[in-house]
Amino acid sequence: MIKFKSLNQGGQFLKIFKKKKLNNKYFTIFFNKNSNNTKQDINKNLNISFVMRKNIGNAVKRNKIKRKLKAAVQKIIKDKQPIDLNYTYVIFGKNNVYKDQFPLVFNEVNDVFKKIKQIGK
Repeated sequence: MIKFKSLNQGGQFLKIFKKKKLNNKYFTIFFNKNSNNTKQDINKNLNISFVMRKNIGNAVKRNKIKRKLKAAVQKIIKDKQPIDLNYTYVIFGKNNVYKDQFPLVFNEVNDVFKKIKQIGK
């Protein structure tokens, strides 16, 4: 069972923001390879944080966007799709996630994680 482990310190976020990023119409994802994880820690935790800006909408809207993105990532993990657990991810959701249907968001999330896996090779 893979659990989500969120970043919790500002310094951790700043390190990730200086590294690689990918944009699409639903979200911006920042990612960086983990440097000090043990093999046991890698198998159990996915270092991922979902972040929303306050100017997107009220709390209900921001939380719904985060829930859709989390559900897409959970579905990818459940379907044994490619998410590299050796990376730390920070996902900034955009307003289009709220408007569009889940299958469209899921396909975009899946494509981005495939690109990240190809970049890592």
